[in-house]
Amino acid sequence: MPALPKELLEKVAATKVLVVGAGGIGCELLKNLVLTGFADIEVIDLDIIDVSNLNRQFLFHKQHVGKSKAAVATESVLSFCPTANIKHHHNSIMSPEFGVSFFKQFSLVLNALDNRAARNHVNRLCLAAEVPLVESGSAGYLGQVSVIKRGVTECYECTPKPAARSYPGCTIRNTPSEPIHCIVWAKHLFNQLFGEADIDEDVSPDMADPEAQQKNGQEDGAVDQPAANGDAPQTNNSSSNAERMSTRKWAIDNNYDPKTLFNKLFNEDIRYLLSMSNLWKKRTPPIALNYDSLPDEHPGSSSSSSASSARGHAGSGIKDQVVWTPMTCRDEFDHAVATLRDQLSKKEDGHVLVWDKDDETAVHFVTACANLRAYVFGIPLKSLFDVKSMAGNIIPAIATTNACVAGMIVMEALKIVDGRIDATRSVFISRLPNPRGKILVDQIPDKPNPKCYVCSEKSEVFVKLNTNAFTVKQLEDKILKQTLNMVAPDVELADGSGTIIISSEEGETTALQDKTLAELKVVDGSRLQCDDYMQNFELSLIIIHCQDFKDGIDFIIITDIADLKPKEADEEMPKEEEDVECVVASEVMPPETVGLKKRRTADSDGPDTKRARISDQMGD
Repeated sequence: MPALPKELLEKVAATKVLVVGAGGIGCELLKNLVLTGFADIEVIDLDIIDVSNLNRQFLFHKQHVGKSKAAVATESVLSFCPTANIKHHHNSIMSPEFGVSFFKQFSLVLNALDNRAARNHVNRLCLAAEVPLVESGSAGYLGQVSVIKRGVTECYECTPKPAARSYPGCTIRNTPSEPIHCIVWAKHLFNQLFGEADIDEDVSPDMADPEAQQKNGQEDGAVDQPAANGDAPQTNNSSSNAERMSTRKWAIDNNYDPKTLFNKLFNEDIRYLLSMSNLWKKRTPPIALNYDSLPDEHPGSSSSSSASSARGHAGSGIKDQVVWTPMTCRDEFDHAVATLRDQLSKKEDGHVLVWDKDDETAVHFVTACANLRAYVFGIPLKSLFDVKSMAGNIIPAIATTNACVAGMIVMEALKIVDGRIDATRSVFISRLPNPRGKILVDQIPDKPNPKCYVCSEKSEVFVKLNTNAFTVKQLEDKILKQTLNMVAPDVELADGSGTIIISSEEGETTALQDKTLAELKVVDGSRLQCDDYMQNFELSLIIIHCQDFKDGIDFIIITDIADLKPKEADEEMPKEEEDVECVVASEVMPPETVGLKKRRTADSDGPDTKRARISDQMGD
């Protein structure tokens, strides 16, 4: 390959680059950058090195396990290119210190991230700072690189991404039928016991399940309720029905005793579910487990008399792909609960544990709980590897794909540095060659979407919700943070009053969190002005009062005003079997076209081609 022109090499050496992520793609990217001539680099990554990273993140070795990825990657790169000026940050890119002013000091930002929230955040900061961004991602054998430049190309959020699938609470809590239902339940249980508890992630039997109503001649809506301590159920109309304590408080009162927890979760709660006879008319009923008499073998599992092998102390073969027996799951549950209890006790008051796919104890806890629940409901058990992949939404990463993606990033970066933004391309790695025999297919980037609420001049969205029931906390957590990807929102009524209903200043609006929007005079037609100082992002939220939602749907986000036009009744809401809790209207697409968009290839004057957008999926 011919050397770069001298003038371009000088530009490269003078370009200050920010690399966000030092994992699978990030390691390859840092190596490529210094070998190309980039000499002024800063890298940010919050993660520490796990032994599972070593098979593809070549800058890390066994002695680095447990250390900062950003720090070790910097050290490794400097070992073969000591003249480079590389600064590392072991921190989250979403920390307040990395705001617009921080981004403005760079000529170019290169993303090597592994989650959508961080990608959205960097996208918004680059737009605000007017710094070009090269986005990337890999998913197995597939990969993608795209260039984002304000006013020139579409931004990361111009094309709606398919929403992560969610499941009705009654399915998770009462009638699981797939392994993923049990895994979701187990992750909710982790948060209820050790993490940040969410009222929408309750793991106890769902007494409001409409399918369980009118059983055994009771009055409509009168369903037996289990006591928090697992005692005999009481009915809704019983005067002795006491308020249930939280799962966390109950666990603390019982000193997180593993056997007590086990009996509550896998025996007493299951016996209560069995009392809801309507649920089992057309389903196989679950079986309540006995802590002291669990089988040490099960179809598809590997018999083991000790859980030590599950933690890597014995046994041959690939231990993570072994399916534990119910007895091993119980032993792993005991060990994980004891360990997590000790970890939580060392936290300062008010601080909790956070589930992480790279935390061995947390993953063992979820695997054990998910498999025990699966055994209860006659669902196939899964290996630690499978549970980790499903719980972390992981598509296994492939080193060669990451290497290709990193090379593609640098090729697009060189065009930007050379001032040839019009020559940049969106590049995709395909699993199979196209009709021209190409695995790498490049396409002309799309222009900005004029209806994008992030990069268009008119940043506004409509939200349908029940103002009489929807609370301020739900608005902040479910809509602003989880759906619209804001980090530190401030919200005020845009009626001239200046009334602030959500503040990023801690404690300023805490008293308002449990109030409904209607109580704060947020009604049909109200406009809320939302501002995220960390992202330098402003958004108008127009409220549409609506009470006619199907079960499991709390709100609907609408980014295109045309979607507010009347539709046929059966088109207005998704069908019940779609298993969603909320819907982003602009993201509802037929399953076969989700994540696909028509694009014109750069090397052809022929018809438009479809190319999957996978930049929001990545194994590392």
